[in-house]
Amino acid sequence: MRDYKSLSFWKKSHELAKEIYFITHHFPKNELYGITSQLRRAILSIPTNIAEGCGRQSRNELKRFLIIASGSAAEVEYLLFFAWEIDLIKKEQYEQLNQQILEIKKTLTSYKNKIEK
Repeated sequence: MRDYKSLSFWKKSHELAKEIYFITHHFPKNELYGITSQLRRAILSIPTNIAEGCGRQSRNELKRFLIIASGSAAEVEYLLFFAWEIDLIKKEQYEQLNQQILEIKKTLTSYKNKIEK
């Protein structure tokens, strides 16, 4: 069992989740059950799956949950791109958020590779 709160990529994904929740609060109300909901579920899936994987008893289970978190990160990456393309977020905001999600994806992959050894 690992302490997920000590992992830098968990901290970054947690902070990004809070930021995305704040940003989506300002999305149009007609998007509440569309991209707002989808983006919020996808971003929360990242730190949630990291935490759950760390609470499991084996490396294989941890690896499986990190893979799920990576998939959710890819989903967030696309949804941010889509939100920018339909003018829900500004280009500067998109670029900053995209950089954060790319860093999270990179560190998730690196950590997954590290525990495989």
